[in-house]
Amino acid sequence: MRDAVIVDAVRTPVAKGKPGGTLSGIHPVDLSAHVLTSLAERTGLDPATVDDVVWGCVTQVGEQTGSIGRYAVLAAGWPEHVPGLAVDRLCGSSQQAVHQVAAGVIAGQYDIAVAGGVESMSRVPMGSNKTGQFGEPGGPLVRERYDNFRFNQGVGAEMIAEEWGLTREELDQHALDSHAKAARAIDEGRFKGQLAPVTVTDADGNTRLFDTDEGVRRGGTLEGLGALKTPFKEGGVITAGNASQISDGSAALLITTSEIAAANGWTPIARFHTGVVTGVDPITMLKGPVPATRKALAKAGLAIDDIGAFEINEAFAPVSLGWQRQLGADYARLNPNGGAIALGHPLGGSGARLMTTLVHHMRDNGIRYGLQSMCEAGGMANATVLELI
Repeated sequence: MRDAVIVDAVRTPVAKGKPGGTLSGIHPVDLSAHVLTSLAERTGLDPATVDDVVWGCVTQVGEQTGSIGRYAVLAAGWPEHVPGLAVDRLCGSSQQAVHQVAAGVIAGQYDIAVAGGVESMSRVPMGSNKTGQFGEPGGPLVRERYDNFRFNQGVGAEMIAEEWGLTREELDQHALDSHAKAARAIDEGRFKGQLAPVTVTDADGNTRLFDTDEGVRRGGTLEGLGALKTPFKEGGVITAGNASQISDGSAALLITTSEIAAANGWTPIARFHTGVVTGVDPITMLKGPVPATRKALAKAGLAIDDIGAFEINEAFAPVSLGWQRQLGADYARLNPNGGAIALGHPLGGSGARLMTTLVHHMRDNGIRYGLQSMCEAGGMANATVLELI
């Protein structure tokens, strides 16, 4: 039987996704090409052997439209016969890309393929594909089904925090923990083996190498976070301090079979063990990682304590902290190198970024099983179990 293994995984440092941000001068296609090129250089991959590039991207409008996966291939200078595909499963887009590539490899449709994703939120603002003369997504039947509720993730985060009994102080502490873990990972050089530094040019024409995630804040306090406003609910618990950061970034993973890896002299990092996707109601849409994790563990024949590291996307603090409380997972194993609250959330690139960080952490620490999940707008969640090789 064929399997699917991750040979290598690489990502850019994550930048603040604002006009004038560190990566804002780089077109998202070129940013994608950068990680494709880096992946090939690191592994000695002949791009001509790649059967497909499946690329996650959420806001597919303007510079990120026209099947950005295909344009990334061309921008990287890879042969024209290498195709590319754009995937949109909202925040889980590039995790879904990994699932599709792994399924294609196991089925024999692909021998060698690349999964990844990108989002340039500085150049293509979040939500810019949901406005204009063509109206909003969803349609009248969806709105009728949910009593004309206006779907809003911040409101959903407030709702699940209340349902699960998560206090403002607990959520703010979770945010501080994320920054502290990310700062420690940077200081200890844990990310160096997974990063593809980017040469950037500032407004004065000076160039430098961007090689460190820039969203991490040091020295934060509960008092400081406690002073922030709660924009989604008066007297609520969700603030800019305990939510993910708007970011730019890209990541890519090389996937093939064990047999083909051996033939190419590659030593894979991890095996794609189990992958699932599930849905929940689109109002409290952020609950998705809980049932997705349960589904993945049942399918894998594993218990929560069998997993040595978890990457649960910190879209909002109640997502990851609530997930941990609901499933009884070891808090110390949750986002051990920080999460999106500290490192940022470049939407379509986040699934691949989380998985890149996860597989390197597994290899560096001899962890047999790792699990990743992330909430997705519309009420969905992917979950993936990886096994160290």
